[in-house]
Amino acid sequence: MEQHERFMKEALAEANRALARDEVPIGAVVVCDGKIIARAHNLTETLSDPTAHAEMQAITMATNAFGGKYLERATIYVTIEPCPMCAAALGWAQMKGVVYGAADPKRGYSLFTPSLLHPKCEVVSGVMDKECGEIVKQFFKSKRG
Repeated sequence: MEQHERFMKEALAEANRALARDEVPIGAVVVCDGKIIARAHNLTETLSDPTAHAEMQAITMATNAFGGKYLERATIYVTIEPCPMCAAALGWAQMKGVVYGAADPKRGYSLFTPSLLHPKCEVVSGVMDKECGEIVKQFFKSKRG
């Protein structure tokens, strides 16, 4: 769990970078062999692209680092439970593991069965869930005024 918290803190740093850009503050890092190979955060507003979620950006960066489309040796750490789009992309990339902070009971991938992730994907949820959820909660609270 200590390792999970270390990498989740890095994902939270990415979420803070998104926040600084007035993006929904979600961050992700991809880890392979104990090293971060990709870092990303939401860029949907910046790029005017509804698919520019943190996970999608991280997958692209990680596959470029790997030199191939499969990430079967990598784990993604993301601050919020992936949405169905991102979970499906993680499944197509054959991501070894997904570790996320706060659940997304309204739009999270876990609302769907069968799972959108690859069958061999290991999932760990709730890592630093309070911290991960709070940054998003405060962002939307500030938007509502």
